[in-house]
Amino acid sequence: MDRIVLVTGGSSGLGKAVAARFRADGDTVFVTGRDAGRLGRAAAEIDARPIACDATDPGQVARLADELGPDLDVLVNMAGRNTDLDDDSPAEGLEGVLAAWRANLDANLLSAVLTTTAVRGKLRPGGTIVNVGSIGAEYASSSYGAAKAALAAWTAGLSSEVGPKGVTANLISPGYIADTDFFHGKLSEQRREALIDATHNGRAGRPADIADTTFFLASAGARHITGQTLHVNGGAHTTR
Repeated sequence: MDRIVLVTGGSSGLGKAVAARFRADGDTVFVTGRDAGRLGRAAAEIDARPIACDATDPGQVARLADELGPDLDVLVNMAGRNTDLDDDSPAEGLEGVLAAWRANLDANLLSAVLTTTAVRGKLRPGGTIVNVGSIGAEYASSSYGAAKAALAAWTAGLSSEVGPKGVTANLISPGYIADTDFFHGKLSEQRREALIDATHNGRAGRPADIADTTFFLASAGARHITGQTLHVNGGAHTTR
């Protein structure tokens, strides 16, 4: 079956890896990103269909929904980042705190809420929503962690809303993943080693780990998995 798949934030890193995994299976894959040039190059490389869109902008998200067409089978909300790493000189005082928290909530929570709200009516029975959180949600001492924790809570509630239509909704929570630009070059070697040492299997995660888990959640074998957070971190955070 040729599924229709939408991956937000698909122009690089994990989003691009996820999009490529579905495309390798023959699915029709749409990818979004804020930078139209970079998005177009990535889409051409993996044979996906690009739609430039800032997932925090309601108008752009509405246009994205219009361009997709009437049907959708898989939605992967990958768009997001730690906006604290964007600015080396954040504003000071309470106004700075407010701006920093709003930026991360917009990028990591509201982007997924807006996109899902805009396209969920297109999801066919048997469809799948996959949101992407972070191991940082387990500590949530920062605006990024808190935003990802809120995303996980929202995903659990979303599952009950889309379930009657035969659609699943889950969240993948990655740990440290190498070969991405998440840290913008600001990850020290000492910190990188500490993140790997925290795992049980002694290695960093790879984009393929997230891509394959996402692909599984959209498969027939995962139809009874919904409302869950799946931790993909090599044991750096465990549940019971």
